Amino acid sequence: MGPVTATIERTEPHAPTGTAAPAPVLPPLRIGPITVRTPVVLAPMAGVTNTAFRTLCREAGRSGGFDPGLYVAEMVTSRALVERNEAALRIVTFGEDEQPRSAQVYGVDPATVGAAVRLIAEEDRADHVDLNFGCPVPKVTRKGGGAALPWKRQLFTDIIRAAVRAAEPHGIPVTIKMRKGIDDDHLTYLEAGKIAEGLGVAAVALHARTAAQHYSGVADWEAIARLKETVRTVPVLGNGDIWSAEDALEMVHRTGADGVVVGRGCQGRPWLFADLAAAFNGSDARIRPGLREVADVVYRHGELMIDYYDGDEQRGVRDLRKHMGWYLKGYPAGGEARHNLARVSTLAELRELLDGLDLTFGYPGEDAEGQRGRAGRPKKPHLPQGWLDSRELNAEFEARLREAELSVSGG
Repeated sequence: MGPVTATIERTEPHAPTGTAAPAPVLPPLRIGPITVRTPVVLAPMAGVTNTAFRTLCREAGRSGGFDPGLYVAEMVTSRALVERNEAALRIVTFGEDEQPRSAQVYGVDPATVGAAVRLIAEEDRADHVDLNFGCPVPKVTRKGGGAALPWKRQLFTDIIRAAVRAAEPHGIPVTIKMRKGIDDDHLTYLEAGKIAEGLGVAAVALHARTAAQHYSGVADWEAIARLKETVRTVPVLGNGDIWSAEDALEMVHRTGADGVVVGRGCQGRPWLFADLAAAFNGSDARIRPGLREVADVVYRHGELMIDYYDGDEQRGVRDLRKHMGWYLKGYPAGGEARHNLARVSTLAELRELLDGLDLTFGYPGEDAEGQRGRAGRPKKPHLPQGWLDSRELNAEFEARLREAELSVSGG
C-alpha cells in the first residue's frame, strides 16, 4: 500500500489556479541550522514514536504539499547508547527519507550524557538532539531523574553544558523539553529556561503541566506565555492539550509560542499532522477519515512495524496492539472486534479482522476527536527522601542518581 494519505480525502479542495496562496500563520521555526517551515514537532513518546509511526505522521504532514515539520524519535537513555545497547541503537535508527533526524536523550550524569551526544554526532546518527527533563514516571522521578531533575540546578546546568559542548563541533543543535516543575510549590521552568538559553540550547519546549499533574487536568498555557516572555533569544515551543489543529492555532495565539509540540493528540491519528500543516500554512483543509481509510492506515502501520523489527512479523504486529484503541476511538467497531484486534499476532489475521469491520462507516465527528489515552489523576511525585530540602546535590543523592539511568528508555 502507498503512503498513509493515499486513500484519505481532504475536506476542502486546494485553492483554484490563479488564487493567491494563503499566508503562513507563523514564520519558519529555526532550530540552530535547521529550518522547519511548518512549526510543528512530534513529541517523543516511548513505545510509540518509532520509525514506523514517524513515517505515517511525516507522510501525512507533507500530503498537502507542505513542509511536514519535525518528528522526534522516542526517548533513549544515555547509558544505553554509550554501552551500545542493541535496542537503544535501534531507537536512533532513522528512515532513509527522514530529514532532519531528531533524537531525544535522557540522562542524569553529565559525563554520560555528553558521551551519548558525542556518539550520536560522531557517528552521524541524528541532526538534532533533544534532552528530556519532563518525564513524570515514578520509576524515574523517585531517583531524581526526569521532571524532578531541574530542581537540582547545578546538575541541570552541567548536563546541558556537556551535551551542547559535545554537539557543537558537529553543528548539531541541542534543545530541551521540560515540565513546569515538580508541583505547584516547586516550579522550575522559568529558571531552567534561562539557564538553558544561556548555555546555548537552540530551543526550549514546555509541557505546561507539573510532574504531580502527570497528564491530568488542563495544561497551563499561560505558563508557556510566561516562558516566552522570559526566554527571548531562542524559540519557545508549547506542549499540552493539543487535540486538533484549532487547538494548536489557539495555543500560539494565546501564548506567543514559536511552534507547538504534539504528543497524545496524534495517537491513533497520524493524519493530525496533515491538519496541522494545513492550519499553519493558512488552509482550512482537514482530514476526516471513514473507517475504511482508518483500517488501511492500521494495516500499513502493521507493515511498517514489521519492517522496523527487521521482518519479525509477530513482534511487529504485537507492538501494534497498543495503537488499536486509539485508532478506533469513536468508530463502531464493537467489543469483540476490539478485543480481537488487541490480541492480533499476524498480518493475515489483522487484515481479516479489519475487513470484518463496517468499512462503509464514515467519520464519526466529535466522538473520534478530543483527548486520547488515559489522563489519570494528579499524583504525589515519587522523589528521593529529602530531595526537596535543598536545590543543591549532595554526594548521597549523586550516587542515587546513577540508578535513574534506565537500560533503554524512560517510558
